[in-house]
Amino acid sequence: MKQLCLLICFSFFFGNVTAQQTEYVDFKTVKVNLYSVNHDLDEFGGEANYKFEILKDVDSIYLDAKNFHQHAIALDGKTQLHDYDGEHIIVKNKFKANTIYDLKINWVAHKPKKAIYALGDQIWTQGQGKYTSHWLPSIDDVNDKVEFDISITFENGYAVLANGMLVEKVVGDVSTKWQYNMKKPMPSYLVALVIGKYDKKTETSKSGVPLEYYYYPEDSQKVEPTYRYTKQMFDFLEEEIGFPYPWQNYKQVPVKDFLYSGMENTSLTIFSDSFVVDSTAYNDKNYITVNAHELAHQWFGDLVTATSGEHHWLQEGFATYYALLAERDVFGDNHYYWQLFENAQELIAQETAGQSTSLLNPKSSSTTFYKKGAWALHVLREQVGDVAFKTAVKAYLEKHQFANVETNDFISEVEATSGQDLTGFVNEWLLESKLPEDAMVKSLKQSSFMQEYFMVDCEAYTSKCKDYLSSYISDKAKVKVINQIPDKIEVSAFQNNLEVRQAIAKYVGEIPIELKLAYESLLDDKSYATIEAALYNLWANFPEDRIKYLQKTKDIVGFNDYNVRLLWLALHLNTVEYQPEKKQDVLDELISYSLPGQHFELRLNAFNYLKLLGGFERKSITSLLEARKHHNWRFSKYAKNLLAELETNDNYKSLINTLKKN
Repeated sequence: MKQLCLLICFSFFFGNVTAQQTEYVDFKTVKVNLYSVNHDLDEFGGEANYKFEILKDVDSIYLDAKNFHQHAIALDGKTQLHDYDGEHIIVKNKFKANTIYDLKINWVAHKPKKAIYALGDQIWTQGQGKYTSHWLPSIDDVNDKVEFDISITFENGYAVLANGMLVEKVVGDVSTKWQYNMKKPMPSYLVALVIGKYDKKTETSKSGVPLEYYYYPEDSQKVEPTYRYTKQMFDFLEEEIGFPYPWQNYKQVPVKDFLYSGMENTSLTIFSDSFVVDSTAYNDKNYITVNAHELAHQWFGDLVTATSGEHHWLQEGFATYYALLAERDVFGDNHYYWQLFENAQELIAQETAGQSTSLLNPKSSSTTFYKKGAWALHVLREQVGDVAFKTAVKAYLEKHQFANVETNDFISEVEATSGQDLTGFVNEWLLESKLPEDAMVKSLKQSSFMQEYFMVDCEAYTSKCKDYLSSYISDKAKVKVINQIPDKIEVSAFQNNLEVRQAIAKYVGEIPIELKLAYESLLDDKSYATIEAALYNLWANFPEDRIKYLQKTKDIVGFNDYNVRLLWLALHLNTVEYQPEKKQDVLDELISYSLPGQHFELRLNAFNYLKLLGGFERKSITSLLEARKHHNWRFSKYAKNLLAELETNDNYKSLINTLKKN
């Protein structure tokens, strides 16, 4: 590529070369000092000191910097003129190949639009893709890895977390400076920052790596069920992968209203606080799969990073597969094959809908990248054997550590260790859009557990169904039976384990009188999903006992979206004879859960019940209008769709239009 043009044509040519700067420049390290950070981010700024090497003579380099309000730079200690187009800080100089330069940038940003979010007493980042440059001058290119050392000054009384090891903490009268050190490079989308009110529990892995579990002070009783099996999975993955954990420590921290389930920021996984659970919620919805997935990413995605979207499966497929292996170590082979089966069902549904794509298609769905990618690795390991597979993975990581990879980098290692030509595998699993269903079924049938599941079929063998629920078949097979014949359940079926009883609550909606007593026992189960379903079904089937059911469940909250509590409020409002003097208080409580400040999942659940009850009024509709601009895109989309639906009602339409004007 030719050198960049002179200033007269720079702006025209610049847009065509942004993705190729790595040919000219290698950013080595950056020391970041965030010294101007407040709670609502209307003041946000700091200083970044980059060290970079010029690979070829060039007359301009740039850093990505979105919508900064102030910026000043110095090159090798001297103030330097620069251009700024709203997205890039462009430094013009006669840069010479094989030369190291220092670049200092001071900047201020006001309320960044993306990548960093302020929610009450929490601040957190999410930079996946190319968004870190909204709050930090950085490189929006996964192929340029930098060693980040970050220090943050913030008000006393808060925990401040960033990538790497905390090497110094200086407490002042008003604020504290936290200094974190990384020893190895990573792409800027993995830079992370969290500020909030947290306590911490620490374990140490078998290899001596500190494992730090952060939690809200009020959630001390939820630490164990939330982080259950973390150390076991960490130790397993180090041994299974064969390459030591590549970073200094491993921290995990929950945040409110996160955009995804979790994010594998280098040495600092951020995850949704919806996964902070008590011992009952653990039985229904726990953090284990997300935990294992984000941990596996510390190798696959963080240590080795795909060069482009075409090779995205090298991150998501590998993280999904190794999470399955970690769960297999905890829960056994049957669990492993069941997860593969569920993934296969999702992939088959996608193909039935005509949406299957190649695993190397950069526009493929998450289902393809995650689930088909994991299946491809499972089948590949079966084909080449454990020894060849594990040897190849280790060699692949050793050869490409702290660098970028393409699919052939991995395939070539497997071919070398196995001595096999993998052209057929690549064609069938990576290049072909059609799902290899026959190969998947053949693999699943290697499990006697899955063979039994496929065999148990009440639609095909009706004469055996009466005995299935009292036999020694697996709980998964019994759930299948209940789903197929919910109207033939007998009292003996309630003597099964938690999962089977949960299926009874889910699928048996019409309750025969002879099952009433047994069905009422479901309200005592250690499962909020079971309690929610059983409460509604009992309330609907036995009107004469509604007060009894409401009294029994009046103190149960449920998940973080208050699934049991919100159902209880709705049933209270529809039980005329129960506490009539408290109806307005109950409605007010329901409305309060829809308002800003609450977790978005709780607000969404409250909105659903208000819609069902026809209970929207000024406060809740104002909240719904506000939710259209919520940073969580799923919640924002939901709010827009619900508003459009409400506007078809003339009464709501008038109120909505009035509130929109205000």
